Amino acid sequence: MSDSGGMRTRVQRLWREVAKFGAVGALGLLVNMVAFNLLRHATSLPVVRASLLATVIAVVFNYVGLRYFAYRDREKSGRGREMGLFLLFSLAGAVIENGILYAATYGADWNSPLQSNFFKFLGIAVATLFRFWSYRTWVFRTLPERAPAPEPLVAHQK
Repeated sequence: MSDSGGMRTRVQRLWREVAKFGAVGALGLLVNMVAFNLLRHATSLPVVRASLLATVIAVVFNYVGLRYFAYRDREKSGRGREMGLFLLFSLAGAVIENGILYAATYGADWNSPLQSNFFKFLGIAVATLFRFWSYRTWVFRTLPERAPAPEPLVAHQK
């Protein structure tokens, strides 16, 4: 395979991965935002606590989507390791996501429903970049590529 053909294949694989990650992420975003708004308006939870709970709900949803859809072809050994790393990086993403909302809510006193939704969305967007990198690099690792099968040796007859 030529170098440009190999590069093209890698780029196509990356785009498919981004599309699958994006599909799960879009649904996870919907789950997160709906849960956040339901919790914010139907309970007396403070904004950031409602957001943290919505994030936890979305993380569970996203794990199932990523493991069984986006990364179903990735290494499946070591589920305990995988889940531990997923939770670790999800926690870091939750800190990023909800830290932005916290700073806007309590640091800048931007607490209207529109402002809370904007900063929740912004936090999710920033955290998503981190999650994409960390999940594909550390959690759902690519299986090593298999070498092509050797050509069978054929005896030449005269």
